[in-house]
Amino acid sequence: GHQARSQGQSVGRQRPGDHASPKEMIPMKLSLSVRVAEKYHDKRQTSMTLDELARIAVEEGYQALCMRASQLGLETPPETVGQWRGELAAGGLAISMVTGDFPIPENSFEAPAALRNITPYLDLAKLLDCDMVRVGLKKEEDVEWARRAADEAHERGIRLAQQCHVASLFERVDESLDVLRRIGRSNFGVTYEPANLEACGEDYGPETIKRLSPHMINVYLQNQRLNPDGRDTLNTWSRGDVGVDHIPIAAQGGIEFPPIMDTLQRIGYDGYVTVHQASTGSETPEETIRNGARYLKSLTAFEG
Repeated sequence: GHQARSQGQSVGRQRPGDHASPKEMIPMKLSLSVRVAEKYHDKRQTSMTLDELARIAVEEGYQALCMRASQLGLETPPETVGQWRGELAAGGLAISMVTGDFPIPENSFEAPAALRNITPYLDLAKLLDCDMVRVGLKKEEDVEWARRAADEAHERGIRLAQQCHVASLFERVDESLDVLRRIGRSNFGVTYEPANLEACGEDYGPETIKRLSPHMINVYLQNQRLNPDGRDTLNTWSRGDVGVDHIPIAAQGGIEFPPIMDTLQRIGYDGYVTVHQASTGSETPEETIRNGARYLKSLTAFEG
């Protein structure tokens, strides 16, 4: 039988590879990216106010918003940012990560500029009471700047996260691990994101999760179906142009989410899992928010 824990004994974090019994599972936290209210081909255009977004997120039990410049960013007056922080906190929403500008999510060649002047991004994170900032590395020279930015962030208790992403130094798992090793900062980690890995021809399943786990500080989930005649094209460095259809998170035939969620639980991942879904056209942004939460909750237990 399962030994009952004596009272007061703390539950240790699961080590990678440990198989916890369901009772010991550490719940993850559910987050929603405000990307859901951006137009897919224009990340600067929003289709929903932050008010509406937050209201639906609270109703569906999200614990946080992943904030992007389409709603609050470097260009937003600090008073406005502070005011929103208060309102969101009052509704029970934290901020899981901050993406302070447009070049980073657009993954343009200006994306790494943030690493050369990270201070305003850290200021924004502090205003939002958030300890994670998204950055983007595209060239070898960005590695040294990432070290410096991470050192400055460390002084302020903030982590920097680079997403598994096409056309970046984090397209492939081996390359990502090599870059992480060379950056060598405990507060610089990776946002695991299976769809971008799949587009680059990489395995995104349990083995990859285990390999990335020592550096995994965030999880983004979005769904897609690879299709040579797809409505959208992802420009990858490793495989050239890859055709995809973006599909709702609960749709079948795309990313295999059940083994992902299972593996995250097994390794004791207790950070944020973010619905990072763009509006697919087959759902309204509101449906995407609601269906994303309901589907992921059907696969695992979240906090709250």
